[in-house]
Amino acid sequence: MTGQSDNVQERIARHYSELSGRLKEAADYVVTHPLDVATRSLRAVSASAELAPATFTRLSRSLGFSSYEEMRELCRSELGQVNASFSAKAGLLAKEAKAGHSAPFLRRHMAACVDNLDMLSRQIDENRLEEVVDFLSSARQVVLFGAYSSTGIVEYFSYLARYFAPNWRVAGRVGASLSSDFVGLDERDAVIVISKTPSAKRAVLAARMGADLGAHVILITDSHTCPAVDYATTHFIMPSDSPQFFSSYVASLVLIETLVGMLVSRAGPKAEAR
Repeated sequence: MTGQSDNVQERIARHYSELSGRLKEAADYVVTHPLDVATRSLRAVSASAELAPATFTRLSRSLGFSSYEEMRELCRSELGQVNASFSAKAGLLAKEAKAGHSAPFLRRHMAACVDNLDMLSRQIDENRLEEVVDFLSSARQVVLFGAYSSTGIVEYFSYLARYFAPNWRVAGRVGASLSSDFVGLDERDAVIVISKTPSAKRAVLAARMGADLGAHVILITDSHTCPAVDYATTHFIMPSDSPQFFSSYVASLVLIETLVGMLVSRAGPKAEAR
């Protein structure tokens, strides 16, 4: 399962561990300042990032682009897709400013969640999604793991899955050792790890253990810098912006529920009977 998404952040995630320290700095700048990359000259971008122009040129080639301009064009294309969303936000802010008040938190949070879902719908690699569902539907065992805030999310994922499949389970419950939960896994099995920034060490360990055993490791995260990407057979980077103090799981939950719906449709009468 190696679905390729024509998306700058996805490319950076796939190659991040291979990059030098300077190239990682440039990659981080591209991810956090896509508007600058899309609209400003290479000289201006390098000055803002305090990196040499040649560093961005080397980065683009390391990511599989033929030139910096090709990477820049992809950034422009991605920004073009979100212009409507930015425009709507700007209009809302202007109206609120004119009225003399800021949006209630509910409205701001809902707007962020809608934007996350909009970005998910545009960036998701549907071929990769189909490949993941194909493997999960035929996997001998599916083991889920999430630490900290992701713990409840994997419990929900497992709860849904066990309605139609008896071979799904959560690893590391109540402090149980990962070794005991992972023993016997091989290439016939899948390990799904959910990890948000900052990545929990146990989540990275779970991904590494699954990879070492030959299992298909499916990672759901929110950053190209997540160390578990190095061990994943395939990964999904979920938008998670939020006006509150913590990242949003809305997009991740939609992905999980989508996976479950697709799996149920593949399971057919067996799922209905269960």
